[in-house]
Amino acid sequence: MFSRMGRGTSWAVLILALAVTIFPFYWMVRTALTPAADLYRDSTSLWPHHPTLINFRRVLGLVDAQRARSAGGSGAQIDFLRYTLNSMIYSGLIAVVQTFCCAMAGYAFARLRFPGRDLAFGVMVAALMVPPIFTLLPNFVLVKQLGMLNTMQGMALPSLLMTPFAVFFLRQFFLSIPRDVEEAATLEGIGPWGMFWRIVLPMSRGPLITVGLTTIVWSWKDYLWPLLVGKGESSRVLTVGLGVFLQQSPNTAPDWTGLMAGSVISVVPVLVLLLFLGKRLVQSLNFSGMK
Repeated sequence: MFSRMGRGTSWAVLILALAVTIFPFYWMVRTALTPAADLYRDSTSLWPHHPTLINFRRVLGLVDAQRARSAGGSGAQIDFLRYTLNSMIYSGLIAVVQTFCCAMAGYAFARLRFPGRDLAFGVMVAALMVPPIFTLLPNFVLVKQLGMLNTMQGMALPSLLMTPFAVFFLRQFFLSIPRDVEEAATLEGIGPWGMFWRIVLPMSRGPLITVGLTTIVWSWKDYLWPLLVGKGESSRVLTVGLGVFLQQSPNTAPDWTGLMAGSVISVVPVLVLLLFLGKRLVQSLNFSGMK
């Protein structure tokens, strides 16, 4: 009986936590489907009385400025194709390079012996306690002195090589790999690089996907750093584009319905990626090593 009650309580807490997590996204979709004229009138209902797709169409530029204004917008549009492509390049570049570099660093800390290894790893772990806002100004000055403002390279450079958490995460997995596998490879004449490339990386696809996926999600939603470095039209990412769209609306009547429509569209690429790789992400969180 107590076991059944405990299971029921666990399910209730889980459902409540899921509802609290999903509700903001649901409300964003609900606001995007609400006509601008009904936004405050229907503020207490869970679903708009007159749902419409006009907010999505005017944000994407599928209607002219006059019709967009008549629908309650400011006539502003977002170049979704360019900004989405910039976000994909920015997120993909950081995810691929950072995951590979963090894998090399994690393997070195887990298996290689060199002077100062433990001290270097301690400094790496201590860097986890440094808030990212502290490094914002030094990174900006560095990128400016290198002449990389308003470039994709300048936006990706500070996060391109590694993050302390990813190195720590992958090191813990590499430590769980049985040494017998590596010793057998050593007897076959495989060196450290061959060991890493041919043995360790194929065994670490799950954790590597986890690091890559979380890096993509983090960089896709990043706003402050791309705003400082990538203000130009050619390097502007989707989150910054949404901010510019909001600034173009009157201060007395912000275009909330248009902004929510743009936000819903911006979530779609990452949501599709999570749907395809979410199962692998959950499975890889269990460090099982080799059997």
